[in-house]
Amino acid sequence: MNIRVGVSNRHVHLTKEDVDTLFGKDYKLTPRNYLDQPGQFATTETVTLKTAKNIKENVRIVGPIRDYTQVEVLEEDKDYLGINPPIRNSGDLDNSETITIIGPKGEVTKPNICIIANRHIHINTRDAEGYYNDQIVSVKIKNLVLNDVHIKIADNFAWSLHINKDEARQNNIENGDIAIIKEE
Repeated sequence: MNIRVGVSNRHVHLTKEDVDTLFGKDYKLTPRNYLDQPGQFATTETVTLKTAKNIKENVRIVGPIRDYTQVEVLEEDKDYLGINPPIRNSGDLDNSETITIIGPKGEVTKPNICIIANRHIHINTRDAEGYYNDQIVSVKIKNLVLNDVHIKIADNFAWSLHINKDEARQNNIENGDIAIIKEE
């Protein structure tokens, strides 16, 4: 099975309550472009991330609204922001980093919202035969093998391997490259 690679930059997922705080009551996020996962989009709106050490401006929001707020940063952001976020699955936020998100109308500071997303493959439930949620596999991209890739399965997913921008840059991987799950 050929799997399209999606390269992910730092970004933020927000609850409705946090969108209201950051942008104003009943604000609707504006899709800039749709992503490889059905219904997911990068917004025209951006926010600023703030820690005790530094700020990072123009961080993209990924919609739609979520049940939880989450900040995904890159490995290269750790020293700059003075934080040490764990590498985790999306939504696994226990004992993660605290960060402040600043929008044009307000700001929110929340503990346990900041992670570095692990490498993962999205698979639709109908295509998941032989795979299970959070299974760890290896993939081959060009002549490179990446280990410790997590499987994520849901009814609304489409086949895609997501890796972070810093890892893609380090390994000369681009959006649209093709990966293959290695048989163990």
